[in-house]
Amino acid sequence: MNSIRVLLVDDHPVVRSGIRSLLEMATDIEIVGEASTGAEALQLVEQTNPEVLLLDLELPDIQGTQVAQQIGQLHPKVKILVLSAHDDPIYIRELLELGAAGYLMKEEAPEVIVDAVRGIAQGQQGWVSRRVAAQIASWVQVGRSGEIKLTLREQEVLRLIVEGKTNQAIAVNLDISEKTVEKYISAIFTKLNVASRVEAAVYAVREGLI
Repeated sequence: MNSIRVLLVDDHPVVRSGIRSLLEMATDIEIVGEASTGAEALQLVEQTNPEVLLLDLELPDIQGTQVAQQIGQLHPKVKILVLSAHDDPIYIRELLELGAAGYLMKEEAPEVIVDAVRGIAQGQQGWVSRRVAAQIASWVQVGRSGEIKLTLREQEVLRLIVEGKTNQAIAVNLDISEKTVEKYISAIFTKLNVASRVEAAVYAVREGLI
């Protein structure tokens, strides 16, 4: 089995060293590079072709949100896992809307970080710390007027989103095209008044929609 290729981006050498040591203990994870700035990160993504980018937001040259945005545009197959010391709701929401697959706090237990890297490499989304989940829940619990009515098919799609399935996996599971899946997800986001899969999943569980 091929190792999961991971690129570390953090401007603190001690933090990078600790994360590297943690991930290198997992035999199925390979660290393909380290960067201390956003510019280095963008360059190394080109050179090393990682599957997962472990991204800190506080970089000396470019904000982590800008790095995520550029990578999303130039290298959409690279999956981003934010590992941050901050739970600022503005950052969290922006990163998730940019397509980050997860947002963990640096205080997480080591096994959680390793499991998140593995899950995200397999196409799962929604790996968030409890503090981050609480932030998301506070966004999606407000502003609802009346009962939300999802079609049976939308409920099925939402259930699979909660399970962390990719659009491709949902399409296979329901025997429909990925384009159709995208249309259902767009409709679900509109009805739930959310902007990301993570928000939709948190909302669905909290409100008992599935």
